[in-house]
Amino acid sequence: MRILLVEDNLSLAEGLLALLRQSGHAVDVVHDGASADALAAAESFDLVILDLNLPQMDGLEVLRAMRARRNPAAVMILTARGTPEERVRGLDLGADDYLIKPFDIGEFEARIRSLLRRQAGLRTATVSYGRLTYDQNGRSFSVGDQPLDLPARERGLLELLITRAGKVVARDSIVQSLTSLEDDLSPNAIEQYVSRLRKRLAGAGLTIRTARGIGYFLDRADP
Repeated sequence: MRILLVEDNLSLAEGLLALLRQSGHAVDVVHDGASADALAAAESFDLVILDLNLPQMDGLEVLRAMRARRNPAAVMILTARGTPEERVRGLDLGADDYLIKPFDIGEFEARIRSLLRRQAGLRTATVSYGRLTYDQNGRSFSVGDQPLDLPARERGLLELLITRAGKVVARDSIVQSLTSLEDDLSPNAIEQYVSRLRKRLAGAGLTIRTARGIGYFLDRADP
């Protein structure tokens, strides 16, 4: 999933960036409110992790502007400003979650999983399709009882497809979800990932079909 991290504490930002990328997320990071506002307006994100005490533009102003533009990204406020009044204000402006610094990393990761699960429309942490099972908590796949080990990009693509099983996922959506601004993902690269996944899914009774000129969708394989 694609995440925008907005944090002016550089050491904290670096640590969270490493943690999120290690988990396989595509992450962009900025350190001031004006940059966050501009990037959120120009790009699509699944989740925005937003500090409040930011230079140039306060985090709540960034949040207000996002919701005024009907930006659907989930927003987790991550701040030391933890009074009940601040929490109520942030949630009323459209935040989906509010975590007070200092925080436990395990709780931080669990809250992110919950928000991304909600964004994908998942009611539970486990999704099954054919013989393929996806555990969103561990971001892991299995075919029957056998784990399916995947490189980060292939895992990210399969996550998109299984959470929208039977529905076409546009190529543009795939690129936006799998890459940050620092990355480059060509149509040929996507086709390579799809081809590899088709081979890996042979034992799951599933295949990835191409919607010509549009994108791809996960479907049951022909008998």
